[in-house]
Amino acid sequence: MHKQNRIRATVLGSGLLAALALPGLAMADRAGTGGKLLLTGGVSQVEGAAGGGLTPWAVIGGYGTRDQIGANAFYTRVSLPDYHLDDAGVMVGLYNRMELSYAQQRFNTEEVGAALGLGRGFTFRQDVYGVKVRLFGDAVLEQDSWLPQVAIGAQYKKNNQDAIVKFVGAKRSQGTDYYISATKLFLAQSLLVDATVRFTKANQIGILGFGGDRQDKYRAELETSVAYLLGRQWAIGAEYRAKPDNLGIAKEDDWYDAFVAWAPTKHVSLTLAYANLGNIVIKDRQRGLYASVQLGF
Repeated sequence: MHKQNRIRATVLGSGLLAALALPGLAMADRAGTGGKLLLTGGVSQVEGAAGGGLTPWAVIGGYGTRDQIGANAFYTRVSLPDYHLDDAGVMVGLYNRMELSYAQQRFNTEEVGAALGLGRGFTFRQDVYGVKVRLFGDAVLEQDSWLPQVAIGAQYKKNNQDAIVKFVGAKRSQGTDYYISATKLFLAQSLLVDATVRFTKANQIGILGFGGDRQDKYRAELETSVAYLLGRQWAIGAEYRAKPDNLGIAKEDDWYDAFVAWAPTKHVSLTLAYANLGNIVIKDRQRGLYASVQLGF
């Protein structure tokens, strides 16, 4: 089951990352009333924060500048050979300084649930509440400096299947991840790069609880994103997210994805991604299509 979480994060990750590459183009409206330009609102990653689908970035989500408030709402569907994930949430950016987010993840085990004795279509649900604060730097405006934009954040996660996650070896069904992200946009090269270090005890991002029979301590895990801006409306990229390995029942693999994102208007972005999620519970080679839509202002 370690892979089931992975699928949602991976899938969600690919699309989210794509659209988030857009924040790199962010610029405040000179009149002070128009907010950021097209493609600068970003998207929500698997846990709801602004970033690449798999990993949060240092950018603050929404279209609000330092004098404004912005917001996004998203829905993502990930279809795999033996599972599917539905993920939806909202995000509010406050004055380009702080971000508040909420996401609800629903991982459906389809026929695998029946094979495991849980019942066909058994679903794990997880609620994620996030906060992010920009410490310094501006990924878009400070093009004359090598200093990246840096932010810290936390994500509190609560799983609704306490008895089941403890049965498979998890220590608890709720926990908090902490992270620090550094994001740099090279406008001249149309390239955005992000590196995030996450401190976590989560098993499959929390879908299988937190901590385990193998270890129950915070681990520092690396997450990276690279996005190339093809123009004002298109972006392509890839992501990698390392994972802890806390449960003895199954090895937890890292995630990878590749994406393409399109923003036809300022308030809408669409993302398609290919996610290679590897083994998920008792099923190998879970590779599938991710599709996500985000609305923002």
